[in-house]
Formats: sequence, structure tokens, C-alpha cells
Amino acid sequence: MKSKVRETLVEIISALFIILFAYAALTKIEDFEKFRIELGKSPILSLFAKYVAVGIPLIELVIAALLALKKMQYYALYLSFSLMVVFSVYIIVILKFGTYIPCSCGGILQNLTWSQHLFFNIGFVILGALSILIYPKDG
Repeated sequence: MKSKVRETLVEIISALFIILFAYAALTKIEDFEKFRIELGKSPILSLFAKYVAVGIPLIELVIAALLALKKMQYYALYLSFSLMVVFSVYIIVILKFGTYIPCSCGGILQNLTWSQHLFFNIGFVILGALSILIYPKDG
């Protein structure tokens, strides 16, 4: 694949992650109390809900900012990929083992079923992996 095409694809994927993480973080912050309460109902996160409720939007915003910085973009793509893997594993664990499935997403994503949300996340996992694999190493 030509270097210019790879650069363009990486930039598009980075922009998609920036939009996703900024949007997700801002919707969580906008309705922070609901987000924190729903996390508190999670069978996995209930003990740490207070910290996770602050940490996740903060991490999402930091990664979005790092993606926008060309010098940090490669590392931020690894962080993006990793965060989406963590979110996907969380959904799988909740779907397989949880008796209650909390809805802590905001905005458009709250309208997805958990299975749809998992497929959405897996799509971003694939985009993250692709961006890392094709990242132009010479620049």
C-alpha cells in the first residue's frame, strides 16, 4: 500500500477515534450523575464506580487529544485500540455472566442493544489494529 494512502487511512481512523472518544466523554460528563449511578449497578465495577466514572471520560479525552498530536498519534492509536478491547471484553463479560446489564452509555450509543454495541466496538478494534499495522513508519 502506498505511503500516502496509508497516511490518509490512518488520519481518517484517527479522526473517527477522536470523534468517538470526545463524543463519548462529553455525553458522560453532560449526564455525569446518571453515568456514575449506572456504573454503580455494574456487577464488575460497583466497588470502583466513583473512580471509573471520573477516569473513563478523562482517559477518553486524553486519548482524543493525543491522537490529534502527530508526534503522539502512533502511541495514541495503541491506546485507542487497547481501550476498545477493554470496553469489548467488559461487554462480553457483562453479557455472559451479568444478571443485570447497566446502561452507562450516553448519546446515540445508548440506543444500541448490547450486542450491537459489541459489534460497534469490535469494528473500532479492527480499525485500531489496522491503523497500527499500516502506520507509516518513515514519518
